[in-house]
Amino acid sequence: MTSGFAAGEQEWRARLGTLRQIVRQELVARQLAAHLPDAVPQRVLDVGCGQGTQLLRLARRGHDVTGLDSSAALLGDLQHALADEPEGVRERVRIRQGDVRDLASLFRPESFDVVLCHGVLMYFADPGPLLDDLARLLAPGGMASLLVRNGDALAMRPGLLGDWATAQGAFRELTYDNRIGVTARADRLEALTAALADRRLKVRAWYGVRVFTDTAPADAELPDDQALAALLDCEEQAGATDPYRRVAALTHVLAERA
Repeated sequence: MTSGFAAGEQEWRARLGTLRQIVRQELVARQLAAHLPDAVPQRVLDVGCGQGTQLLRLARRGHDVTGLDSSAALLGDLQHALADEPEGVRERVRIRQGDVRDLASLFRPESFDVVLCHGVLMYFADPGPLLDDLARLLAPGGMASLLVRNGDALAMRPGLLGDWATAQGAFRELTYDNRIGVTARADRLEALTAALADRRLKVRAWYGVRVFTDTAPADAELPDDQALAALLDCEEQAGATDPYRRVAALTHVLAERA
């Protein structure tokens, strides 16, 4: 990913199986599935794919996927997971190590039907150039899936935790210190929608991710299967429903290229 994320990469890897991460990945997968049918295989690029959670799910569903990340360690995790997959899944996956800032030189314009960019924009002070590249890579009618920190609810977590100084600052600023120890940036839905429209990307749908579980401890473990299923169902419904989705920690935007 970016140099900003690199500072917290070790902490990210250590927390991959924790409650907050499982909720994030499962909710994003469900929301994607509602807009990405399996009837026709799609050409998918996962920008900043990390350990490849979403990439592998899409490959299992029959899509042709390419993952790009700068982290050798995370790509190693992906390669290890891929080795356990059936041959039919493995042959649908391509992995490239590289910087997301080099997208224009790495891939041809209009070469993908779907571009994922999850948890990456937050590490760019100016996301404009990356948004330009994402739009160029999409074929006409293609879909971009962006997962960003919700700038419209940046005060929620510190407020609920009683950290009033941080909450007060969150009303004024869009930068914040995240849980892996990196200073990052949030996006407001209205501004992101306008930025996408400037690039001929029309928002088709948007969701909230982690409405109820964002204040869970960073190392919180999973509950039993029954409790987890109920929790995920509640998170899924809240993430698609106003006013709940507007106060989620993350915003998942799906936009279509005209």
